[in-house]
Amino acid sequence: MSEASASASRVEEQAEILRRLEEDIIFGRLAPGSRLVEDSLMARYGATRHFIRQALVQLERTGVVRREKNIGATVCSYSAEEVRQIYEVREMLTRQAVLMIALPAPAELIMRLKAIQADYARHAEAGDLRGIHETNDAFHIALFSACGNPYLVRSLQDYMGLTLPMRAKNLADREGLRLSLRQHDIMIELLQGTDSWALAQINIDHMQSSKADYLARTASIAGRTQLGLVD
Repeated sequence: MSEASASASRVEEQAEILRRLEEDIIFGRLAPGSRLVEDSLMARYGATRHFIRQALVQLERTGVVRREKNIGATVCSYSAEEVRQIYEVREMLTRQAVLMIALPAPAELIMRLKAIQADYARHAEAGDLRGIHETNDAFHIALFSACGNPYLVRSLQDYMGLTLPMRAKNLADREGLRLSLRQHDIMIELLQGTDSWALAQINIDHMQSSKADYLARTASIAGRTQLGLVD
């Protein structure tokens, strides 16, 4: 193997380790607050210590992993109050962006959202969690971009990233996924009308299931910890 081929192979391997670790976190296989011990992760993914450390650094930058002195790396977790505060900001940004979309929306936007929604439904049917996550985000970014303010869209993307560990697990749940698909269809229908407030509200309602799910999961983990049932 040439040096260039070997280098490309290492990059691909690093990317794969990062993808697998991120998926295990955001889809709840590694619970909020779990310690991320390098030796355990090396065994889990069959990876070198260097690749594991690089993956942890990358995920720390995106806010999925937290590093603390004398504790090491853990899956980022938030208190109930922090979750509420984060979602308050995301909801305000979302409402503002959606209210700025001129209705009825252009036919091009409707066609684009319908195409993404079709991909979303196909990934849902196949149980492809990565595809579900990526097409869900693509749908919302395309919708928000219609507000015409790229700085507002960028802020929304930041908060979508911040809430990723809170919301992605809900998409792995069949009922949560069915609700998400139905609400996307309603959004597309409302974009073709003139009721901006109804469109804004369905976008706000769309967030509530994942927020409630994360709060319930963290409360359950906290209760089990108090009873000594988890490390």
